[in-house]
Amino acid sequence: MDAGLYIVGTPIGNLGDVSFRALETLKEADLIVAEDTRYSRRLTDRYEISTRMMSCHKFNEVQRAEQIIERIQNGEAIAMVTDSGMPCISDPGARVVALCRKADVMITAVPGPAAATTAVALSGLGEKGFIFAGFLPHKSGGRKRDLVKWAEADLPVVFYESPYRLLKLLGEIQEHLSPDRQVFVGRELTKKFEELSYGTPTKILAHYEGRTVKGECVVILQPAL
Repeated sequence: MDAGLYIVGTPIGNLGDVSFRALETLKEADLIVAEDTRYSRRLTDRYEISTRMMSCHKFNEVQRAEQIIERIQNGEAIAMVTDSGMPCISDPGARVVALCRKADVMITAVPGPAAATTAVALSGLGEKGFIFAGFLPHKSGGRKRDLVKWAEADLPVVFYESPYRLLKLLGEIQEHLSPDRQVFVGRELTKKFEELSYGTPTKILAHYEGRTVKGECVVILQPAL
């Protein structure tokens, strides 16, 4: 492999979704930098990949970028992965890429699954495009501000949400937008217990009543009519 940074997409749930090219890249790279090496070892162990690994997450990303650039300049091929999906998409990696670009080292991508595009496909709402808004702020004021900002968007708006805040988000959509606003929720996408819900916030809240929400969620806000 040529020296450089290889941004590698990995499965969002089902480990069988990894591409042949991704596996080849992870096997042949000199080093894999991973958001959580323990989590990524589930994939490397499954496919008998023994490449050395090093952590690279939001708390050490700038420091790791310096090490990655030095390794690449010394002739190494570095593969970068996150816990799931494409690095840099609401995941660590963007600062590494920006600093590598500034250092003028080779950067390429090995595309893979992404929760946002998977959910849009499952929702049937993406024919004319969509807006990806990532994670909402944790604080209520920031969440309200962002929801109101996207309220009149003429395209579906895609959010990532923690299972611990899903019900809160549905309540906020009711309160700050409209109780009749249509919403799509994809939970545990590509996994054994994948669950898809569509309807008003009230309908989806009733579906989860008395249940503990588990697994990462994608929420799509249907455009205002």
